[in-house]
Amino acid sequence: MTAFSPSGLRDWCEALGQPTFVGSSGRVFPTAMKASPLLRTWMAGLTARGVRFRFHQTWTGWDHDGRLTFEGAGGACEAISAAAVVLALGGASWPRLGSDGRWSQIFTANGLAVTPLLPANVGFDVAWSPVFKSRFAGQPLKAVTLCFGETSVPGEILIAHTGIQGGGVYALSRNLRESLMAGRPTVLMLDLRPGLKTREIQDRLDRTRPGDSLANRLRKALRFGPLEIALLREAFGPTLQASPKPLADAIKAVPIRLSGVQSLERAISTAGGVPFDALTSDFMLKARPGTFLAGEMLDWEAPTGGYLLQACFATGKRAGEAALRHIRRGQGRGHDPDIP
Repeated sequence: MTAFSPSGLRDWCEALGQPTFVGSSGRVFPTAMKASPLLRTWMAGLTARGVRFRFHQTWTGWDHDGRLTFEGAGGACEAISAAAVVLALGGASWPRLGSDGRWSQIFTANGLAVTPLLPANVGFDVAWSPVFKSRFAGQPLKAVTLCFGETSVPGEILIAHTGIQGGGVYALSRNLRESLMAGRPTVLMLDLRPGLKTREIQDRLDRTRPGDSLANRLRKALRFGPLEIALLREAFGPTLQASPKPLADAIKAVPIRLSGVQSLERAISTAGGVPFDALTSDFMLKARPGTFLAGEMLDWEAPTGGYLLQACFATGKRAGEAALRHIRRGQGRGHDPDIP
């Protein structure tokens, strides 16, 4: 991130007339709360500096002479020679917007190393009962702690018809995905009251009326809502005990048994890509000098929440500057002091 720090990115947005602010979560947002004004201003500035945009072109690889080949919207093909090129073709998690990962097949066909593309920051399948998912799909479970192995993260979960999603889930998605892909039983544990110790929960339950139903005791003692109560019953079934000590233990460790990883098309981002040992420190392909990569084409995995976008900008800046240096060296102009 030293090539383009978070503060540098914010300054750049400000210079384009698109200020940003830091939200309560610590994440940075454009003041306009949408990216389109920034994109339009950015493109207008580039056009004014002589950049030409050609839309509806699909990159199809290289020809026998090493030229870039493209297919237009009407099926017309074209080959273009370039002294340097920066490929920023994205991952494979947004196929409707063009990030379909087909570039990885082109790379593989040309003998270039690619780590298989996998879903990252993704939801997981859970075999909910019909009653549970019909009633609670689309509802969030807030202020919980998610635990898997030795890792615990605070966050929230969104209950979906097919399983679970949400920021807390995404923070653990790499470990959960690897466990499922290895064929291991994968159980995510939830602490429904992370702000209370087990003994404190037990004491609160002890103070409820013995004649109250389990649901009423949970509502009165711990302010449980219908989703939390139903989730306890979904997870434990008939083994859920009403006495304070085992009930407190259950609240602190609710097992959610995952049955699969949701599809790459439904993921926020992509893991895998071109490994770093196939690249120079400036993200140039060692096997194809003059070809630089940036963004999700690289084999790295970042948490959602702006980290991935920041890294895409930073790698793009570094690759772009390196491409310019490559061109100028080829023209015999040496090092440009304005480019680090």
